[in-house]
Amino acid sequence: MKSLLITSVKVILPGNEFHQQQVDVFIEKGKIAQIGKSVKVADKNIETIDGAGKILAPGFFDLHANFGEPGLETKEDIVSGTAAAAAGGFTGVAVMPNTEPAIQSRSEVALIVNTAKGNVVDVHPIGAISKKREGKELAELFDMKQTGAVAFSDGNRSVQQAGLMSRALLYAKGFDGLIFSHAEDESMAGGNKMNEGAMSTYLGMKGIPNLAESLMVSRDLYLAEYTGAPIHFASISTPEAVDLIKKAKAKGLPVTCDVAAHQLVFTDEDIVGFDSNYKVSPPLRTKADLKVLLKGIKDGTIDAVVSQHTPHEIEFKNVEFHIAKNGIIGLQTVLPLMVRAGLNEEQIVNSLSVRPRQILGLEVPLIEEGAVANLVVFDSAKTWNFDEKTNKSKSKNSPLFGQTLKGAVELVINNSQIIKND
Repeated sequence: MKSLLITSVKVILPGNEFHQQQVDVFIEKGKIAQIGKSVKVADKNIETIDGAGKILAPGFFDLHANFGEPGLETKEDIVSGTAAAAAGGFTGVAVMPNTEPAIQSRSEVALIVNTAKGNVVDVHPIGAISKKREGKELAELFDMKQTGAVAFSDGNRSVQQAGLMSRALLYAKGFDGLIFSHAEDESMAGGNKMNEGAMSTYLGMKGIPNLAESLMVSRDLYLAEYTGAPIHFASISTPEAVDLIKKAKAKGLPVTCDVAAHQLVFTDEDIVGFDSNYKVSPPLRTKADLKVLLKGIKDGTIDAVVSQHTPHEIEFKNVEFHIAKNGIIGLQTVLPLMVRAGLNEEQIVNSLSVRPRQILGLEVPLIEEGAVANLVVFDSAKTWNFDEKTNKSKSKNSPLFGQTLKGAVELVINNSQIIKND
């Protein structure tokens, strides 16, 4: 790794000595060699980056990304997925088990860990709760944990059997494992394709009510309290879920949650043109729901923001809305969406750099002399074009594709590697 001097950059990391201060940072041999108001480097040939107006923070960490490997590499493999992650400011991602076969045993976990080794982006597998993600029989959770799984989820499928979810929580608790809940009651959702409300009525489409999510959040909170186990709710989307989680936190229950970045900007009104790139799970809700989600981030009820990166080949999206697959690519657009939503730099760093790692029990990278450099530099005001040239994913299923976005990642540094966005 080449040595690098970043000048006049503002540090954002609550609790850090240099938080909200403008400093120079000299990085050498993969570590922060010097940091201070004015760093002088003897070698005049050192690459220098002007950090004026930019933010330096610990590299972002995504709690919810979908790569296709193993089995669905035409959607995304680890190489392309980590390239998209690095371009979006992420130095760490947790990948969901929505693969074929599912990440359900030590062999799949080991494949992910070994394939991603040495990458600028750290890839952490999330193992399946149940075998084949069918919700019938527990997978080998302990074996996966020993091999490198950081949490357990059935990905885009919700565990419908309360008994199975209870056993998963209790079993994982025994070895400090963490269960992710995808909260959707299938009998209430009914296989429908968008949010239930005025817009679904206007468009003549059957909707998924908020109750489908809040019922499952309520159930899993009861199970977590009964078992005394921690639980994390992935990609919540409703005010009712926010309220239930807020009350559970007030009771002292070990519960955390995240929200997808696109839920902070888009609503069910965007579906009026039947663009399948707006088809996601959970579905886009109303403007009133969106406001509650933003408030939840600001008051700390919602711990993290995720990309919910879900790549698809064109044949799964360029079809009628009702038969299109759910999901959009999001790793490169999380920052612009959070900027568009009006979140400030400290809220962005807390939701993307700090809390995701704390939820998984991972160390938050330090910004101090001698620390290993795991950093992102971004500019909330800079614009860039999201198009064929800048897209690093194999897929392009995003409603933002072809647009000029505000909020740009300048570079990431991790594992003695530097990736710069030109």
